[in-house]
Amino acid sequence: MRARVAAAFGLVTLAVAALLSFTTWQLASNYMLAQRERGATDQAVIDARLVSDNLARGSPDLPALLVGLTGEPQTGVVLRVGDRWTSVGQVDVNALPGDLLRAAGLGTPARQRLVVHGAPVLAVAVPVAPGGGFFVELAPLTELDRTLRFLSATLVAGTTAAAALGTLLGWWTTRRALRPVSDLTEAAARMAEGDLGARLPVPPENDLAPLAARFNATAEALEQRVQRDARFASDVSHELRSPLTTMINAGEVLRRRRDELPATARRAVDLLTADVARFHRMVEDLLEISRGIQAPATSDLEPVDLGVVVENLPADLVGTAAVVVERPAPLVLADRRRLDRVLANLCQNARVYAGGVTRIAVCRRQGHAVLEVDDNGPGIPAEFRDQIFERFARGPRPGRGEDSGGTGLGLALVAQHVHGHGGRVWAEDRAEGGARFVVELPEVTR
Repeated sequence: MRARVAAAFGLVTLAVAALLSFTTWQLASNYMLAQRERGATDQAVIDARLVSDNLARGSPDLPALLVGLTGEPQTGVVLRVGDRWTSVGQVDVNALPGDLLRAAGLGTPARQRLVVHGAPVLAVAVPVAPGGGFFVELAPLTELDRTLRFLSATLVAGTTAAAALGTLLGWWTTRRALRPVSDLTEAAARMAEGDLGARLPVPPENDLAPLAARFNATAEALEQRVQRDARFASDVSHELRSPLTTMINAGEVLRRRRDELPATARRAVDLLTADVARFHRMVEDLLEISRGIQAPATSDLEPVDLGVVVENLPADLVGTAAVVVERPAPLVLADRRRLDRVLANLCQNARVYAGGVTRIAVCRRQGHAVLEVDDNGPGIPAEFRDQIFERFARGPRPGRGEDSGGTGLGLALVAQHVHGHGGRVWAEDRAEGGARFVVELPEVTR
């Protein structure tokens, strides 16, 4: 929209400026040309009278008079009396227009613009003697031509500058007018990334103030609701911790005496302990989600070396994966605990669902720090690449009845922590096969 409005402003300004410039050019050029032609004609008539008087008196000073009439550069005169031609100055009689000479020969004054030796001149023909005698004076138009060229260049430059200024004005006006929309888009994007404290500044304009106030009220209500849900999940998780601890201890006692139990009871103990362990992980993840529902506090942020984070991963998560770190490793402003959890969850997800991690890489890309985790799985279909970052989503597993033991919250925690740090996370396919999870965070200087 900004580009279209700016282009419209520029085109309208260009059209108006071009019309004004064309009108100015027509009026100014016609006026100056008319003035020059009138002056040259009056001078030619005066000079013709002098020549006519000299011819009437039969004065022998006529050649000197003709020379004196060509005082200006590029000025020339031609005199015809009977069949005799006299020319003074750089004048080629054969180059003079035939219509001009015939009109003068018939006793009719005439004038015409022409180019002599590459210079514009005005030829004025005036009858001076009976029997077809006439006097032609060439008046230079070089100065007028320079003036008109300068005027045309100035008008073209002014028109171009006006169009450019009109475009800039349109861009500035549109940007100012659409600033509330840009603020709304930015605030909505921040909320989508997990920053529920994003609000719009209330502008002084009456037309936009209700929009900002309604958005802020909606955002406030949403934040309160999410916080209530987070507190509820946190409270429930805390309340479940005690019975879960009891169940885990009881399961551990049963597991130690597993060999003393019948086969059916041993199977039940195995199922019970596995589900209790999974339930315990789910409660811990819910507590983590409820704690991390908001962006990290400023006091928790510090420059973190991504290379150090990768190198400190537990060996059971890395396995035999290749670790590639660009040196010097990029720094990010982050909560180290949350960043460790992001990388651990990605590795755990690869180990549980995709045959383990094959490569972990840290690099820079267009001013961002990038963390890549490759797995050995079958890859993720394009239609599920956004869905897997939702809570309790485990991806497509058609026809598979086995339970991986996952809670469906690991990648949701990854997305929440990454968005809370102002970054992005996504999944893509690798050319060698398998999936690649990419975390992109703003890099900070050392």
